[in-house]
Amino acid sequence: MKKYLVLAGNIGAGKSTLVGLLADKLGFRPYYEPVAENPYLKDFYADMERWAFHSQTYFLSHRVRSHRALMDDPWSVVQDRSLYEDAEVFARNLYERGSMSARDWDSYRELYRTLTTLLPPPDLVVYIRASVPTLKKRIALRGRGFEADIPDEYLEGLNRLYEDWINGFSLAPVLVIPGDRMDFVEESRDLKAIIRSIEQRLRDQQGLLFPLGMGTRPS
Repeated sequence: MKKYLVLAGNIGAGKSTLVGLLADKLGFRPYYEPVAENPYLKDFYADMERWAFHSQTYFLSHRVRSHRALMDDPWSVVQDRSLYEDAEVFARNLYERGSMSARDWDSYRELYRTLTTLLPPPDLVVYIRASVPTLKKRIALRGRGFEADIPDEYLEGLNRLYEDWINGFSLAPVLVIPGDRMDFVEESRDLKAIIRSIEQRLRDQQGLLFPLGMGTRPS
């Protein structure tokens, strides 16, 4: 039976790396986040207040197209970030910081709510939880110039909203991975443990949240 898996996490958490590894090991088709394709992203990092609504609306429209495409894909799929994060974390963060006006936020939020009622949810969300020092280290390693000056405070705000979102997310089961101490490299012990946990959650689909290596609790 086809499965739909989402990889969630902050900028630099390691989603793209893990998407590729999971696609290879599980035989899923990968759907990566559009980084270079967003025509507003570089301008957004330079002037968030001016370009926030444009950038987030682009991401939302692309995410909906990707969501629809992966639903039509006959293969099981693993997606690098979802439309839920775009709205509940990134767009909300911009609004709370004052980088998106109340009018733009209300318009964006209404569009997002409408779209989520039309799209089927994932079978499992895998959330990579990572501290700001870990995020900064991985951002530096991948060497994208426009990400080099992202403030720590911005990443901290995203982490807070990620926790709020993931704790209240009820559309699908969630698996939380402690990204500060787990190694995603191929054939590592940690990667094998992650794959075993994902396979177990996809088989069970009980709607429970099992943080990997951190005990259990209901979602």
